Amino acid sequence: MKKILFAASEGNPFIKTGGLADVVGALPKYLEKEKFDVRVFLPKYLCIPEGYRQKMKYVTEFHADMPREKEYIGIYEAKAEGIHYYFIDNEYYFAGDSPYHQIFEDVNKFAFFCRAVLASLPELGFCPDIIHCHDWQTGLIPVFLDAFYREHEFYRKIKTVMTIHNQKFQGRWRIDDIENCRDLPANYRYGAMEAYGETNFLKAGILYADRVNAVSETYAKEIQGQTGGEGLDGVMREVSNKLSGIVNGIDNTEYDPMTDPQLAAHFDVKTIGRKKKNKEVLQSTLGLRRDKSAMVIGMVSRMTQQKGFDLVREVLEEMMNTLNVQVAVLGTGEEQFQDFFRHFDWKYPDRISATIGYSEETAHLIYGGADAFLMPSQFEPCGLSQLISMRYGTIPIVRETGGLKDTVEPYNEIWHTGNGFSFANYNAREMLMIVRYAYDVFCNHPKEWGAMMKRCMNADHSWQNSARKYEKMYLELV
Repeated sequence: MKKILFAASEGNPFIKTGGLADVVGALPKYLEKEKFDVRVFLPKYLCIPEGYRQKMKYVTEFHADMPREKEYIGIYEAKAEGIHYYFIDNEYYFAGDSPYHQIFEDVNKFAFFCRAVLASLPELGFCPDIIHCHDWQTGLIPVFLDAFYREHEFYRKIKTVMTIHNQKFQGRWRIDDIENCRDLPANYRYGAMEAYGETNFLKAGILYADRVNAVSETYAKEIQGQTGGEGLDGVMREVSNKLSGIVNGIDNTEYDPMTDPQLAAHFDVKTIGRKKKNKEVLQSTLGLRRDKSAMVIGMVSRMTQQKGFDLVREVLEEMMNTLNVQVAVLGTGEEQFQDFFRHFDWKYPDRISATIGYSEETAHLIYGGADAFLMPSQFEPCGLSQLISMRYGTIPIVRETGGLKDTVEPYNEIWHTGNGFSFANYNAREMLMIVRYAYDVFCNHPKEWGAMMKRCMNADHSWQNSARKYEKMYLELV
């Protein structure tokens, strides 16, 4: 049996701010338990909900030599859905009301976390075959492993995998100001860790990991180019021989239209007509006009330019004036986009609903009740919302980038294929053209639309498929 250790800054259900937590919380459950002993390391944040903190059991504590002083490291454990979690305790680093704060605090905090994970392994008597590092917050684990532990028999055979969930975030700060890196030899600090005069945690992890993967095949290609590389495209091309892409999956148990408690009517591909009831409830709940003929477009997203909200802002007025569509938006983000949608919610109260904030109930209502789901992202490493929407027979309208391109096949009216609509260029007019096309199919070709809904629901985007690919990568590595 191979031992796999996940290290991450967040994981569902204990602490979540985004899609990283969904991956860390879901993937271990779908790896074959007869072949893999999977455990997860997370920080023991003070902001983890008290209900989960109460379930953690004390394991041990010790002090380890670090640049600041001998640091206290406490280890707690808990189980969730059959997965063993360890939590690194040190309130000096992990206090506060959020897992992330200012970047100058976070780089030192997660440098400590990386060191603490490695130092804890002998204390637990758990020697993994592979440490699977997620995003920049764990990028220094392969570096510390190489710099401080390679001569120790316990650590000698450990391999590392670095997964890039979003290359835009790299953990960059002034080299000499990161306290928990000051004892690293200069060839590390000013070599692999350095990029454009700063320390770069992600770059370091990429160079020292034994394998690197991105969260979709297309994104693995995009980050090797100047546009998608975020300044590290040269590094990505350098490591292309150990770089791959594996698209994320979704938890089919959590997102199941036959059992989802948030839906007014349960349905599957054979009873897809019941979805209409969820549309009615969605319209009623959000204060939209009860109109069966209107195409309801959903958006559940961070309100940022990366997610394409500047494109929506440019053409929303025209959509309202020329198409019988309704828009249901849920999320938070940049103030400019929050204010924009608040204004349009006021201007078109029966056609636009903007819920500023996050509600799991409202999210499921939108996934289950909308006709289409809009994701015009500037870039999207993988994306989960388009996969969830398809699970509920809600047809995605996306830009062809990253995981959106890998998972949404454009509708072909000649061959009667496809499970969504897509546009190539990051352009508001092009997006509007595709929305118009989708609207035409919705209004004038209901049989084609219904067939596409069924193709969406029949597609398998579960974690089972992705987990088999990760298993293959692990076995190749060890």
